[in-house]
Formats: sequence, C-alpha cells, structure tokens
Amino acid sequence: MSISVNTMRAIDHWVGVPLCAVATPLVALIDGIKNVFSRGPETPRKLLFIELSEMGSAILVDPAMRNAQARGAELFFLIFKSNRASLTLLNTVKPENVFTIDSSSLGGLIKDTLRFLMIARRHRIDTVIDLELFSRFTALLTGLCGARRRVGYHIFHGEGLWRGAMLTRKVHYNPHIHITKNFLSLIHAAFASKIEVPFSKIHISDAEVKLEQAVIDPVVMDKVRQRIEKLASEAGILFTQGKERLILINPNASDLLPQRRWAQQRFSELIISVHQKYPNDLILITGSPAEFEYVEKVRAVANVKNAINFAGQVSFAELPPLYTLSDVMVTNDSGPGHFSAVTPLRTVVLFGPETPALYGSVGNSIAITANLACSPCVSAANHRKTPCHDNVCMQAITVAQVLEKVSIQIQGADQAKNR
Repeated sequence: MSISVNTMRAIDHWVGVPLCAVATPLVALIDGIKNVFSRGPETPRKLLFIELSEMGSAILVDPAMRNAQARGAELFFLIFKSNRASLTLLNTVKPENVFTIDSSSLGGLIKDTLRFLMIARRHRIDTVIDLELFSRFTALLTGLCGARRRVGYHIFHGEGLWRGAMLTRKVHYNPHIHITKNFLSLIHAAFASKIEVPFSKIHISDAEVKLEQAVIDPVVMDKVRQRIEKLASEAGILFTQGKERLILINPNASDLLPQRRWAQQRFSELIISVHQKYPNDLILITGSPAEFEYVEKVRAVANVKNAINFAGQVSFAELPPLYTLSDVMVTNDSGPGHFSAVTPLRTVVLFGPETPALYGSVGNSIAITANLACSPCVSAANHRKTPCHDNVCMQAITVAQVLEKVSIQIQGADQAKNR
C-alpha cells in the first residue's frame, strides 16, 4: 500500500513541524562544536542534491548539477525510489551515487531515512543542496545528514512553510524566474567564498539553462520503431516511420496535482481534430501501465482508427528513443513535458494551476495557459495545495487553440527534416 500525497502532506506538517523545532537547536549545537575545529571554508567536494517527489525536477536541475560538476564536485543524489529512473535519462550522477528512499509504506520510509543518514556520513558528504520548496522532511534530512555546508531556500520575511533553521547558506527563492535559474542560484551559494544575505546576488543568463541531449542507443530506438509498426499493423494501419508523422498525445497527469489535467473528453476531441487535419499520421496515446484504462477511455471516445492506446508499451528508459522518433507531443503539465526536453521532440504543454514562467519545459516547447486571474494558484507558499475543485483554468483551453499550436510544431518539425 502506497502513501497518498495528502497523507504525506499531513505527516510533513504534524510530524515535521515539531521535529524541525527539536532539530534546530541540536543542529546549531553540532555546528558550534564543528566550528571550533574548523579550518575555514572549503570548496564543495562531495555535493548531495535532495529532490524526492518530482520526476521532472530531476531534468530541470541538470544544468545546475553540471555547473557543480564543472567546478570539480563529485555529485550525489537522494530521491524517492519510485522516481529514481528519471535520473537515468542523462546519467549526470553515477548510479552508485544515487540514494533512494522507499515511500510506498511508512515503515519503508522510516527505515530508508535512517539508512540514508548513515550512508551520507559514510560517504563524507560535505555539502548538501535541498532542492525542495515545500518539504520539512527534506529540511530535516539536510540538517541531520552530517554535511557542514547546507544550502536551500529560506522564507526570510516572505510567506511559506516554516522548516526550522537547518541551513548554513540561505537562498532567496525567486517566484519570478524559471526554476532552473533558481536551482543555479543554489550552486552559486554552495561555492560562494563569502556569505550573502540573502543568496544569490548574481545574474543568471538564459544560456546557462541549456539542457544536454540524451544519448540514444540505435538498437533500442529500432526496437521501439518495430514495436510501433507492429501495433499499427495489428490495428490495420499502414504506417512507415519517416513517411507518415508520429504524433503523441499524453492525457494524464500525476496525482500530486490532479487539477493539471485537461479533460479526457477534450483530448478525445483533439485526437479527432488532429486526425481530420493529418489523416495519414499515426497518433499514439501514451501513459504508464497503470494509466491504460484512462488512456483507453480517451481512445474509445475519439474512435479514430489511426489512434492507438500506447500506455505501458515502452519502459522509462525507452522514452528518449520514442520521443526522438516522434514529431510532436501534446501533454498536460507533467513529467513527459520535461523528459522530452532532452530530445529534439517538439511539444505543446497545457498549463493551469502552475505557470510556464516558472515550470515550463526548457525543450522545443510551446506552452498554453488561459491566464486566469486566479492562476497560478499553487506555489512555494502553500505546499502546492489548492482549494480549487473546478479547474476552469484547464477547461478554458480549447481544442482549436491546441490544434493551432500542434500545427505550428508540425510545420517546424517538417522544416527541420527538410534541412
């Protein structure tokens, strides 16, 4: 039995607040003792990133990780076991340096947490960067892991979650710049030779947030291609890769924020419209194995011969080859919008409760948002929790709007092929 998102939020509040209150003076005491024997500031050598719950963030933090790597740091990463695969897309962190916590049960969560605190000391982690904006749990992990240099976001005089005083270098989270730049500001704080209040007093250019591209194994890509052609043949569809286009539709979004979902009916209508405009192209409706029924409902309502339920047909490691083979993808604001950024795939991403200004894909992407007065309604100040049960911000996005952007991306993909 897995722990639900709301249960984890409740634990983080009711258990996290008193633990942070107890841990704060303890961490300060330990720091005081260490400072007596300090030899002065050192450049981070073994640097641990903590990002537990967001798979997409493992991609968005990659420019920051490579920045730290270029400065000579050995990288480590702590993530929930269920999200570990997201770090394999670019393999910036060595597999043996990735630590995991099993969040599928409370017992596993406690056991792996204690195990991590011992492992961090065994590896002599000297610097830890807490990438989370909303978690007291990661604040405790940061404070108690033994690292002398601890970097993360602090609320100062702003609104947000109280997470104790676990940090030695407090960074101002800027809600007006993209999250990739916020992550880079943490790296500046980690390597700075003097303390700033607040960190980080630097300019971060757009060029610094460029993503590396995934290395595609041609054998794996050929297997994915053959699987697609086999499914198309079984459905009575004539499809030849490179001759007809391949269009991906990703209709679901994680349970972390279900308000991000565009309605199933809208996705079905979009599939019909795409087929009418591009009748020879193959449409794959993607999703995880657990989303098969959700995807099947979208496909059945659309009832388009050239649309195939592709949920569960590729492993996570096969996503980059699939995206490389494809021309365009339409997705809710969710992991695939970020995973595809490590490939040339052109995407159209639908935003509602969050804003592309902060969380937009850094790939070849067009974002669509209704720009309602109430959105974005989730932020670092509210634990990404919204009172909204009627996501008008998503309902306001029309099929015609999405089809227009799909056409722009298809035109761009066609032009790229002809160069």
